Amino acid sequence: MRFAFTEEQDELREVVRRLLDRRGGPEVREPDVVAEGYDQEVWAQLAEQVGAHSLGIPEEFGGGGFSLLETLIVVEELGRRLSDIPFLGSAVLASEAVLATGDRAACERLLPGIASGEQVVSLAWAEPDTGWARDGFRTKARSDGDAWLLDGRKVHVLDGAQADTVLVLATADGRPALFEVAEPRTTATTPLDLTRRMAEIDLAATPARLLGHPPVQRIVDVAAAAVAAESVGAAQRWLHETVEYTKMRTQFGRPIGSFQALKHRLADCYVAVESARSLSYAASWSVSTQDDRASELAAMAKSACTEAYYAIAAEGVQLHGGIGITWEHEAHLHLKRAHSATRLFGTPSTHRAKLLTA
Repeated sequence: MRFAFTEEQDELREVVRRLLDRRGGPEVREPDVVAEGYDQEVWAQLAEQVGAHSLGIPEEFGGGGFSLLETLIVVEELGRRLSDIPFLGSAVLASEAVLATGDRAACERLLPGIASGEQVVSLAWAEPDTGWARDGFRTKARSDGDAWLLDGRKVHVLDGAQADTVLVLATADGRPALFEVAEPRTTATTPLDLTRRMAEIDLAATPARLLGHPPVQRIVDVAAAAVAAESVGAAQRWLHETVEYTKMRTQFGRPIGSFQALKHRLADCYVAVESARSLSYAASWSVSTQDDRASELAAMAKSACTEAYYAIAAEGVQLHGGIGITWEHEAHLHLKRAHSATRLFGTPSTHRAKLLTA
């Protein structure tokens, strides 16, 4: 069996890459400074010129009618540039969560805005004690006549403070349910990864609209495959930048990249990123087609790809030498993005443990 992207998919990748390369690398900020907003120009260009936000959304709901696979190609390229736009939370997680409910009215109301980029929708999932659980949410929903009220607390909400609408996973009638909250009480937090924005949401008798009871495992699979794709893109570019630096930096009258010890370390990094890429592509295809092995491959990809990125990020810091530990260089952004990626939507050990019991 030979896996290969189509000509159209390769062209999509090139278009997105050229657009992002024109904007340059990630913005290097002072320590502990997280941007309140995001790059509106890139966000608009991806929506208007590429239609990236709409790729995985059916045409009947204002989308492009492609698949999640095309969306994850965009995610990989965004990871390559450590982009700070809310694509992962809105165009990937939120849209897939809404689609998973099977609620046509909700799809007609929410998906067109996501597809056009005019609306940012965030998914509030993780909780302080249970993390990114599949069920048993401490956030509870109770009916109040024809309405619903939510009580609980959500953490690590991607772009929660910037979102126009927040979707909340909660327990209703003893099972997981997805709710739409128009005006949640959000508090922006300072995450480890300065290229992401996170928020906490406090829910106290907060009015909400029930969208349905989506299979949470589907959301888990999509999230895992997306972070794997993002990590592969970032790892690939950071390895390239590191190799280029070892060609320029000289020591003892010769480029440091010519020393055998460094060659071995870079070769190990290359093998790691290529192996991770293969697993990421397998997971992206499997999750997009909802293949029988989707959950297994997504968990494997999340574990392997984030760990490979972390290893490459750490090597890159070392091989960049003195400049690699300065705030003015992007090396620390990769290290923090890699460290947070291993924990986002569940740690590698958590996903491996679930593989053993599957």
